[in-house]
Amino acid sequence: MLFQQPLEAVGNIVTGDDVQTQAVIDSNIIPMLVEILSKAEFKTRKEAAWAITNATSGGTAEQIKYLVSQGVIKPLCDLLTVMDSKIVQVALSGLENILRVGKQDAFQTDGINKFAVMVEEAYGLDKIEFLQSHDNEEIYRKAFEIIEYYFSGEDEDDKLMPGIDQNSDQLPILPWSQHASGRLSVLNSNGLCGSTET
Repeated sequence: MLFQQPLEAVGNIVTGDDVQTQAVIDSNIIPMLVEILSKAEFKTRKEAAWAITNATSGGTAEQIKYLVSQGVIKPLCDLLTVMDSKIVQVALSGLENILRVGKQDAFQTDGINKFAVMVEEAYGLDKIEFLQSHDNEEIYRKAFEIIEYYFSGEDEDDKLMPGIDQNSDQLPILPWSQHASGRLSVLNSNGLCGSTET
């Protein structure tokens, strides 16, 4: 309860423009917001979620990347399972804004939306998929749109599974694969997978 009014003030500040968002970033408040978003009681987490999502709405791509670097994705994903529909919508909006920046980056770099990978690693994709059957129409539509736009696409499937023949029923046996965790799976002489750290 002690943090709610200051959090509301921060949320209102970052609602403005990227200059105001930068002022909040420069004051080193974001790490505290992320901690509150992760660990505080629910009412306080709600205010932190509003502040973070407002920052993703009015911030620049670089500011949103900074928010991601501070760890906002996992706690936003964790809010996707709460009973409060409004906060689920807030978390979805924040994640969508982050995914949009990731997609823009992917076009300019290696084609992989690194923020989408981070959402998947935080079990956010599973939660978003589940929200497609939510009672609230706005939530299930937003969940569908996010999955459709950021998590489905033939070009992404081709990158994830190179060498797959779309016309074949068989999957190729690949000698190795790199996992997001940095582990490398290698087929040994018995044809079994083992893993090594890279």
